[in-house]
Amino acid sequence: MTNLPDRQDSPKPQEMRASDADRDQVAHVLREAAGEGRLTLEELDERLSAVYAAKTYAQLAPLTRDLPAPGSVSPAPSYAPAYAPGGTADAPAWKTGIAVMSEFRRQGVWSVPERFTAFAFWGGGKIDLREASFTAAEVRIRAFAIMGGIDIIVPDDISVHVKGIGIMGGFEHRASGPGEPGAPRVVISGFSFWGGVTAKRKARKPRREQKRKELD
Repeated sequence: MTNLPDRQDSPKPQEMRASDADRDQVAHVLREAAGEGRLTLEELDERLSAVYAAKTYAQLAPLTRDLPAPGSVSPAPSYAPAYAPGGTADAPAWKTGIAVMSEFRRQGVWSVPERFTAFAFWGGGKIDLREASFTAAEVRIRAFAIMGGIDIIVPDDISVHVKGIGIMGGFEHRASGPGEPGAPRVVISGFSFWGGVTAKRKARKPRREQKRKELD
């Protein structure tokens, strides 16, 4: 029997066929990422379908290229907010904001509690979280505006979920969205009656200055 000739064109590593173990390993990374909130369930399903349809390493590699390895900690951006259980020393720690035919402001450097309640009746209030320190990973703000208005400003790098209701008034939901990995989460609820509650995302001052320098 004649010996087969030696292969002259060995495939590149990325062109080699993937094994079942390779596909299972990639699927594990994706499930870990979904559990950490890095992927939505829809994204997980889409990528898992691509994993089990992949035949080569080249087809598997892009599926985890934007994810950290399991057990590793991805570096947080310098502007990503942290939270400290004790808050900021010597900073105000308001738990409420009340405006009855008047106005309240919660802004500057202050410690945001895990629960904050805002009420405005024939008045207005402003809650600015851009320089605040968070005492918990999740902060819940309950805002009630009756013939008044409450403005809430959140940094654009934190997770926000707005679920309030407007009755003959407005409750702005457009600020809802994900934030940077490791950032606190703010949940805004409540209702407005003949009034309005607005939630807006704005960059932190250091970040605005950084963006301005990058544009110069």
